[in-house]
Amino acid sequence: MAVIEELIRQEADGSISFGNYLMDEKKKVLDFEVKGDLYKVKTYNEITKLEKNGKMLMEVVPGATIHKFTFTEKGAFFMVEGHEDVQLTLEMEPTTEYKVLIDDVNVGKVKTNMAGKVTIGVELQNNTPFIKIEKV
Repeated sequence: MAVIEELIRQEADGSISFGNYLMDEKKKVLDFEVKGDLYKVKTYNEITKLEKNGKMLMEVVPGATIHKFTFTEKGAFFMVEGHEDVQLTLEMEPTTEYKVLIDDVNVGKVKTNMAGKVTIGVELQNNTPFIKIEKV
């Protein structure tokens, strides 16, 4: 896969791809519209953040490229690419349990806090794993 040169784009299937972990300086795109929602992305090699309608959806440390990101009432689905292992923080539903699958392998369950945040670590090992965080 490749980084997203335009920093954020909508894919043919309606998902979005965003982030560029190869940049040394922070860049951002404001008010990227998809289906009436406004997205904002900030990205560089140390962090990648995605907001939707002014609310944080995802933060990745260190910076990464997220491919085919889909967020529904059932959960979040995407692929992640980067130089090294990443820590993902997503804002989901408060106090809700989710199962986490990496390349279709169930790696366990997590429960969001009262603010709806959940954090998971992902080992990249020179590949681009497909992540599913599904409501139980």
